[in-house]
Amino acid sequence: MKGRQWERWRRPWNRLGGGSGGGGVCRLGMGPGCCSFSFCWGQARGHGVGTSSSSLWNLMGNAMVMTQYVRLTPDMQSKQGALWNRLPCFLRDWELQVHFKIHGQGKKNLHGDGLAIWYTKDRMQPGPVFGNMDKFVGLGVFVDTYPNEEKQQERVFPYISAMVNNGSLSYDHERDGRPTELGGCTAIVRNLHYDTFLVIRYVKRHLTIMMDIDGKHEWRDCIEVPGVRLPRGYYFGTSSITGDLSDNHDVISLKLFELTVERTPEEEKLHRDVFLPSVDNMKLPERSEPKALLLSPPATTTSVTVAQEYRRSRHWPEHIARWVFSRLQQLVRDLLLSLEL
Repeated sequence: MKGRQWERWRRPWNRLGGGSGGGGVCRLGMGPGCCSFSFCWGQARGHGVGTSSSSLWNLMGNAMVMTQYVRLTPDMQSKQGALWNRLPCFLRDWELQVHFKIHGQGKKNLHGDGLAIWYTKDRMQPGPVFGNMDKFVGLGVFVDTYPNEEKQQERVFPYISAMVNNGSLSYDHERDGRPTELGGCTAIVRNLHYDTFLVIRYVKRHLTIMMDIDGKHEWRDCIEVPGVRLPRGYYFGTSSITGDLSDNHDVISLKLFELTVERTPEEEKLHRDVFLPSVDNMKLPERSEPKALLLSPPATTTSVTVAQEYRRSRHWPEHIARWVFSRLQQLVRDLLLSLEL
């Protein structure tokens, strides 16, 4: 699909209170109802990235702000880094564009490990899955540059795959995530002399991932999965990790677009908000209590479980308030659009 065809889904920028132009990127800091953001390298040097309370992007681990990009990991062994947005996203239909570059001195398969793009409940949680926590809750899209499973010959790496998790599944590194992936495709993205892009699009519970890695300014299909149910209020981020092998993993820009999509009354009923990620026709295991709790004495186990339920219940009013606020903002925007038309 070419870029011009893709543009028709985006909400015009000027109708959202920005300037004139073709993109639907809301300004940073517009509030929880309009979480759309645009991170570019210029913002990294000037504002928006850091550890202060006013920063809208947070760095973690070995991530560094460079002149024209954020380097998640350098071409050195045993490094990991991440970049996370601080605002939860309450958009219903969205598209995330990622401009990235992976390059290094390693030849053939002597490089690794790749990077991941996240839409998850938790943020800033370092771990073994491309620099992020295992058993995450949400969506992970992986650009895997090193094949760990030696016997497989079906795939050519680098390889892009996607995974939806409710917190019960572990990412299988030894098998390159194959047991839990939704789909994938080969993506030759290392050491290229032109720009490389990845697009994650979520519309009407339909997940589509496309790439522009050939220097032709055209999107190529990679993954398409219907029936993906993602809650609102999660966070966007990107992370990377190196082990014995390494690469430079650079993020040049992250742009989130709100998409304009019409729904029938029947679709409105079907597309109600959900509270845990899931995929139709794919049964995810239920989350179990940690083994440490199961091995504890009955009195301790009961007290911890009650405390967990209490903490969980305390957040319900906050989630409901956020959802109501986002719906009100959406109604106001739709009303303003209808008045303009």
